[in-house]
Amino acid sequence: MNAVSDKLVKAWANVSPRFLPFADAATEELPLGRLLRLSLFQVSVAMAVVLLNGTLNRVMIVELGVPTFVVAVAVSLPLLFAPFRALVGFKSDNHKSALGWKRAPYIWFGSMLQFGGLAIMPFALIVLSGDTSGPAWIGYAGAGLAFLLVGAGLHTTQTAGLALATDLAPPESRPRVVAFLYVMLLVGMVVTSIVFGWLLSDFSQLRLIQVVQGAAAVTMILNVIALWKQEVRDPSRTRGLAANEPGFLESWRAMAASGPWPRVLVSIGLGTAAFSMQDILLEPYGGEILHLSVGQTTALTGFLACGTLLGFVVASHVLTSGFDPFRLAALGSIAGLAAFPLVILSSHVESAQIFRAGTLLIGFGGGLFSVGTLTAVMSMSKGGRHGMALGVWGAVQATAAGTAIACGGLIRDGVGALATSGQLGEALATPSTGYTAVYHIEIVLLFATLVAIGPLVGMGRVNKSRMSGKFGLAEFPG
Repeated sequence: MNAVSDKLVKAWANVSPRFLPFADAATEELPLGRLLRLSLFQVSVAMAVVLLNGTLNRVMIVELGVPTFVVAVAVSLPLLFAPFRALVGFKSDNHKSALGWKRAPYIWFGSMLQFGGLAIMPFALIVLSGDTSGPAWIGYAGAGLAFLLVGAGLHTTQTAGLALATDLAPPESRPRVVAFLYVMLLVGMVVTSIVFGWLLSDFSQLRLIQVVQGAAAVTMILNVIALWKQEVRDPSRTRGLAANEPGFLESWRAMAASGPWPRVLVSIGLGTAAFSMQDILLEPYGGEILHLSVGQTTALTGFLACGTLLGFVVASHVLTSGFDPFRLAALGSIAGLAAFPLVILSSHVESAQIFRAGTLLIGFGGGLFSVGTLTAVMSMSKGGRHGMALGVWGAVQATAAGTAIACGGLIRDGVGALATSGQLGEALATPSTGYTAVYHIEIVLLFATLVAIGPLVGMGRVNKSRMSGKFGLAEFPG
C-alpha cells in the first residue's frame, strides 16, 4: 500500500507542474499550508465578484425588474477603485505602524469595507426594485453605497494581500506565489458560483438576503483566517521608510518615450471593452431568452472562470517558450470572435449548451488577451518602471471595462425598447434584439482590436531565459 502511495505522490509531483504551472509555489519559508491559508483572501474576493457579476446582475434585471442601465452602472461602480490599486500598494509599502505591520491594516480595512457593502446590499436592492413603500432615492443611494463599499473593499484587500504574499515569499518564488494566488481566485469563482447557484435555485427575497449577508459573514471569517499570524509584529520594519518617490508625470514621460505606448494602450482598451461589455448581460440573457433558472445562470460565472483558467494554462506553456505576447493577445481576440456568434446562435436554436460553450470561450479568449497584454507591457517597461507600467495597464483596463459595462446596459435597454415597440421592424421585435446588438458591437470591437494590435506583433517577444522555465504573473492585479 505504501509503495502505491509513493507512486501516486511521485506521479502527482510530475504532473502538477506540467499542467498547473503554479503548483510548486510553496517553499520552506512559505510552506503549502500557510500559503493555502493566505490564499483564502482571494476566495473572499472571488465570492464578491461572483455575487456582483454572476448573480445580482441577473436577479436585479429579471427577478427584481431593475432597469438594465441602472444595473450596469451599479456593477461598474466597484471598478472606479481599480485605478487606485497602485496607490493602495504604495501606501502599504510605506505604512508606519506601532506594531510594525504594513499590509495587515489594509487587508483588515478592506475586509471591513467589503463586509459593510454586502451587509446592506440585499435591503438596498429590494428597495430599489420598488417592492417597498419607501422613496425610490433611498434604493438608489443604498445600492450605490453598497456597490462602492464592496468595490473599495475587494480592491484594497486584494492589493494588500498580494503585496503581503510577495513579502513572505523568497525572491525566486514570488512570481509563482502571486500567480498561484490568482489561480486560487479563479478556482474560488468556480466553487462559489456553484454554491450560490445551488442556494438560489429556489429564489425568494428572503433567500437573497440570507445568501448575500451570509457571504458578508464568510468574508470576515475567511480573511481573519487568511491574515492570522502571517505578518510579523516588528516596529523596526517601518521606522526607516522613506517617502522620496519620483513624480507621476516624470515617470510617465520617461516610460512613454521608451516604446509605442499609445497604440499599446488603445489595443488594451479596445480588447478589454470587447470582452467586458457583456459582463452583466450573459446571466439576464440566459434567464430571459433561454429561460434558465437563477442557479443555472449563476453557474455561468464558473464557466467564464474555467475558460479564463484554461487560457492561463495555455499561456503559461506558450510564453515559457518565448511566444510573442502581442500575438497571444491577438489569438485571444480571435477566440472572442468565435465565442460571441455562439452566444447569438444559442437564442435562435434555443440551446443552453451552445450558450455555455460560447461563455466558456469568452473566458478563454479574455484570459489569453489579459495575459498577453500584461506580459507585453511588463516586457516593454524599462529602468525599473514595472510598477508604473502595471498602474497604467490597470487604469486603462478598469476605465475601459467600466465604460463598456455601462454602455452595454444602456445599449441593451435602448435597442430593446425600440425593438419591442416595433420601430425596428417585425423581424427584430423580440426580447433578444437588445442583447444581440451588444454582442455584435463586441465583435466589431474585437476586429478593431486586431487592427490596432497587428503592427505590435513581434515587438513584445519575451526572452526565454527571463522566464526561468516558469510562467508567473507576479504583478497581475487579480
